[in-house]
Amino acid sequence: MFEKIGHVIVRRKKSIFSVYLIGIILAGAIGTGVLGKLDSGGYSDPNSDSYKAYEYLTDVFKVEDPSVVLVVEAPTNAADPAVYATVAQLESQIKLEKNVGSTLSYWSTGGAPSLLSKDGKAGFLFIYSAESDWGIIQQLGKEIQEKYDGKFSNLRVYASGTGVFAHAINSKISDDLKLAESISIPLTFILLVFVFGGLVASAMPLLVGVSAILGSFFVIFLITQFTGVSVFALNLITGLGLGLGIDYSLLIVNRFREEMHSGKSIEDAIVNTVKTAGKTVFYSGLTVVLTLASLIMFPQMFLKSFGYAGVTVVVMAVLGALIALPALLAILGKRIDKGLIRKSVQVTKEDGKWADVARFVMRKPVSVVVLSLVILTVLAAPIKDIVFSQVDSRVLPASNSAATAARVILERFPGQEGNPIEIIIPKGAFMGTQINQYTNEISKVPGIVRIGNSQVAGDDVRVTAIHSMGPRTPEAEQLIKEVRSIRAPEGTLIGGVAADYADTQIGTARTLPWALLWIGIGVIVLLFVFTGSIILPIKAVLLNILSLAATLGAITWIFIDGNLKWLVGDFTVTGALDTGSIILVAVVTFGLSMDYELFLLSRIKEEHDGGKSNIESVAVGLQRSARIITAAAGLLAIVFASFMISGVTSIKMLGFGVAFAILLDASLVRGLLVPALMRLFGERNWWAPKSMKRFTISH
Repeated sequence: MFEKIGHVIVRRKKSIFSVYLIGIILAGAIGTGVLGKLDSGGYSDPNSDSYKAYEYLTDVFKVEDPSVVLVVEAPTNAADPAVYATVAQLESQIKLEKNVGSTLSYWSTGGAPSLLSKDGKAGFLFIYSAESDWGIIQQLGKEIQEKYDGKFSNLRVYASGTGVFAHAINSKISDDLKLAESISIPLTFILLVFVFGGLVASAMPLLVGVSAILGSFFVIFLITQFTGVSVFALNLITGLGLGLGIDYSLLIVNRFREEMHSGKSIEDAIVNTVKTAGKTVFYSGLTVVLTLASLIMFPQMFLKSFGYAGVTVVVMAVLGALIALPALLAILGKRIDKGLIRKSVQVTKEDGKWADVARFVMRKPVSVVVLSLVILTVLAAPIKDIVFSQVDSRVLPASNSAATAARVILERFPGQEGNPIEIIIPKGAFMGTQINQYTNEISKVPGIVRIGNSQVAGDDVRVTAIHSMGPRTPEAEQLIKEVRSIRAPEGTLIGGVAADYADTQIGTARTLPWALLWIGIGVIVLLFVFTGSIILPIKAVLLNILSLAATLGAITWIFIDGNLKWLVGDFTVTGALDTGSIILVAVVTFGLSMDYELFLLSRIKEEHDGGKSNIESVAVGLQRSARIITAAAGLLAIVFASFMISGVTSIKMLGFGVAFAILLDASLVRGLLVPALMRLFGERNWWAPKSMKRFTISH
């Protein structure tokens, strides 16, 4: 199949490349419209009890959450008549703003105690959007924050709430992404010139990477017409687009040069490149797609978004590397070496430094394996302290005004008035005594500040319970579990932000084993088809698990314990890691590790199928592929490491986690552990039952 694709590409090289280029330009022109359609939320489980409670609140009780929450601070006492007059002026002015539906405040309610701060100097002012459209809510948050956060007469106003947080995090990610790209793209190009040894060749990865990004923007734009997509997906598209563009281009261009410099014609060089390196790119991409597709299994839109984005950008990168790049190479021919600054890249050797490393490792395989496992165990040790949470305002820099406002609310108000536990009791209108007993038991739970007034709509009853801790924290999850452990009237639903958080964590934990099973079985089957071995796929999965454990240990040590801020930049230490972000890091790093595993095993198997012994095939395979793997890993690490300049902690963690895992995998795992283990297993590496060999591909 791949040989036929190579011949078609050579025959129709100009038309294929022209159509591809035009398609990418059009996709980019349309796809950039996705930037205004992305969501900063998406952490809820739509199948949970808390979501059913939310539907009751909106459909039956007509409850709507404030889009913007203002804290209005008076110089003395909030109940002062002069303050009433000034706040009335403020509230009247806000009501005239575009897209404001209504307002509610401590002052407009006549002094509701639940809306007053502990020191009596500040009160809440809730602003409700006239529209439910997410884009309008974000725009409202932006405008209210810009106009009113700060001084108003003699009052101090702090702007918080869903709309403000969404705008703050979207704008921060957008600005940080531009800064990261302005650093990583020029630096990557300079390093590509060194790695490829020529100006023309070094432009190839940027062609594949940028086209993968623009094509993915278009696909994600289409997806946003049907479902929500998280704004965080932009970072994954950019990182993987550039990274895989580098990985796959290095493999294709290096093999094309190798074939061409061995004396083959341009056509034969292209055909053989697509047949060998192209096949590796295809199966490598398929492995990464299968791994990232597991994210679509999770109930949260946040994680599904990364599944959509990851699968899309990998497919686009494979298409660019397998179709467009060979077409361009066929057009360029020998001009691929134009602007050469390092002639050594033209020479392909079977012996060299990497072959020497492989032979050294294979002379002392047991020592190398033991030492490597000790290092990985030490790196993984901090994982015992890992604690999971979810994104809240603390992912923003502490100096950000939205983070400041959230901190004021947490410190100065007696409970999470804007985030109560919502207790919905269907048919509860006939259970007066039973409900009183139930809510009395809830009031005794540690962390509950007070029980709010009940509300009746038809036969259904709504009761609120105000709690003291942040709603998206492990403490809140434990609180919800304790509340739910109390015997409740039949059909009772526990909702609210804290319950939503608890249900999301539970939903994630429930889905995770199935996602892991999907990845494990899928990867083992694909690697078996690719290598014809039973041993190698199992070994690859186990090594990736060890590498992943070491990465999570390093992340825990930095982002929970607060170490190494001089390297990753400043962030707020919360004592927990965002569950969704950790799953994302784990899945992405697992997929990329398999990427490099296929790069290495492909060349080793090719040498082994050519008649070399196990030891020689490992040595020569490592010599021919290690330079590519090392260069690709280094460049990909730079792309993701640039995310560490982000002020958003979850993006910073993604950047560090992927960069660290890639470098660890390319050096310790692929450079030392893989050849050592292949030496220990010997010819058994390639064993599989004869009946199964017919399901494998030939190299």
